[in-house]
Amino acid sequence: MCGIVAYIGKQQAYPLIIDGLKKLEYRGYDSTGVAILEQGISVFKKKGKVQDLENFINTETKNTNGTLGMGHTRWATHGEPNDKNAHPHTSGNQELAIIHNGIIENYTTLKKALIELGHSFKSDTDTEVLIHLIEEVQLKHNLHIEEAVKKALQKVVGAYAIVVIDKKSPDIIIGARNSSPLVFGLGQDEYFLGSDASPIIKHTNKVIYLNDEDVISINRNGDYNISNLKNKTVSHQIKELDLKIEELEKDGFDHFMLKEIYQQPATIAQSMKGRLNASEGWAVLGGMKQHINRISKSKRIIMMACGTSWHSALVGEYLFEEIARIPTEVEYASEFRYRNPIIKEDDFVIALSQSGETADTLAAIEIAKEKGAFVYGIVNVVGSSIARITDSGSYIHAGPEIGVASTKAFTSQISIITLMALYLGHERGMISESDYRELLSELEVVPKRVEQILKKNDHIKYIASEIKSAANALYLGRGYNFPVALEGALKLKEISYIHAEGYPAAEMKHGPIALIDMYMPVIVIATNQSAYEKIVSNIQEVKARKGIVIAIINEDDTIIREMADFFIEIPSIAEPLTPLLSVIPLQLLSYHIALMRGCNVDQPRNLAKSVTVE
Repeated sequence: MCGIVAYIGKQQAYPLIIDGLKKLEYRGYDSTGVAILEQGISVFKKKGKVQDLENFINTETKNTNGTLGMGHTRWATHGEPNDKNAHPHTSGNQELAIIHNGIIENYTTLKKALIELGHSFKSDTDTEVLIHLIEEVQLKHNLHIEEAVKKALQKVVGAYAIVVIDKKSPDIIIGARNSSPLVFGLGQDEYFLGSDASPIIKHTNKVIYLNDEDVISINRNGDYNISNLKNKTVSHQIKELDLKIEELEKDGFDHFMLKEIYQQPATIAQSMKGRLNASEGWAVLGGMKQHINRISKSKRIIMMACGTSWHSALVGEYLFEEIARIPTEVEYASEFRYRNPIIKEDDFVIALSQSGETADTLAAIEIAKEKGAFVYGIVNVVGSSIARITDSGSYIHAGPEIGVASTKAFTSQISIITLMALYLGHERGMISESDYRELLSELEVVPKRVEQILKKNDHIKYIASEIKSAANALYLGRGYNFPVALEGALKLKEISYIHAEGYPAAEMKHGPIALIDMYMPVIVIATNQSAYEKIVSNIQEVKARKGIVIAIINEDDTIIREMADFFIEIPSIAEPLTPLLSVIPLQLLSYHIALMRGCNVDQPRNLAKSVTVE
């Protein structure tokens, strides 16, 4: 969601911070701002994009000199998106400034108390309340800024990643986190803080991932101290990032989303590298292997996720139940955490999150761990919170996903889940050797099959031009492709703002059929051999009501291609693996429709890349 970048060193801070904010634009935001400390604290902020902020500063010829500063991209929670609610926020005496990701849940109580003490506020945000609280604590107890931050945070309920600067301490910058990520970057005579590594990697690959309730004080001379809210020093290992700056560029593509769709042959292959060998007949994941005795004895699998990751988990439900023969439940993490779930020690809990920072999923993991379940994380971002708190896990190795609408992370997650199901099913003796080897062989060639589908881009673009003006769309799928129908509908509404719904095809007659008319595109994933005749019947029902049918079919299909208004062929593959192929044309279809409607494909309105607050 919101983005943080901060700098202290020998260079001018402003250009580095602006560049860092541009690297954070993918997270989704509606306003932005910077603060530079030289003689005093200069704050510049603006509703809109980073370019709007730059234009504002350049037009007004503002003084941006200073070698310590911080910047923020805000996704509005408390208070509408406007200039006054943009970060940074300053204290009443203008000597302190703060940027903040997260939500201070008890801010109304704190604000009321501070108003009674004489504080007045310029914004509608919870963040401004926090910097006034730090000011009050600092003045009342005559504390150094680090101690004032710690003491103030002890009164706070909620999630935060903050950076604080103090006019009286021009050689120090303070950071703190709780349930919202913050990364410390160690460069050559310069130091960074970021909400993730993207604004840091250009300058250094050495980082420390802060933990909950960590407070870091960074001195310009290179000294830094990390302690918790109780003043106990905390030690951290310095990590080296395996991230290249070119991975954050578009590489000649018009949009990050298109780049990431086209990366999928490589990212799917990368997710399986070293984990699958069809010729030798094995699939294994290191994170499972060391715990396989416990995992294979699990009585139940619970998969927890949000958004696109939840759709990946739904595919996993089919895979685990069919291949490993273990009852599997899929939970919205946001619902799971707020009820009283029944979790047992012999449950195997799998948490999925591209960012590894999804707030609801993190909270659900804590509940599962408290109940004694074994928790396995499937994430993309190395060193993320979920990767650190789960008992074991697997990285999907998809590389940075910049487009807000997830594409390559979805297929990489499914690749990992498929490997897990095959490994577990084989260990439990629930899949025949012939079926096991056949699925391994077909899974190994999925990247080449995806390449074949991507060559149909122009044809998919043409179909998009025919349905781009629709107000609604319906996606239908059966079995393994029902979750793909949900994912296709989500992609369309995320980036084109067309209302779209995904349904099991058999459920069409239980309500959605009332919506079908000559203006309604119905996208049918028709690759299932196990229910082919049923799908044909569904298409006939749509055609009888003059609906527009776009069918995703196998290359050897001769029946549905004659019935559909438009069709997109994909290579034939074993049914459990079809989601890895059938989703590709749906991603391209959504992309082209959104582009033709003039939408911001990479940064759709109101959305954030990772939801790190409730």
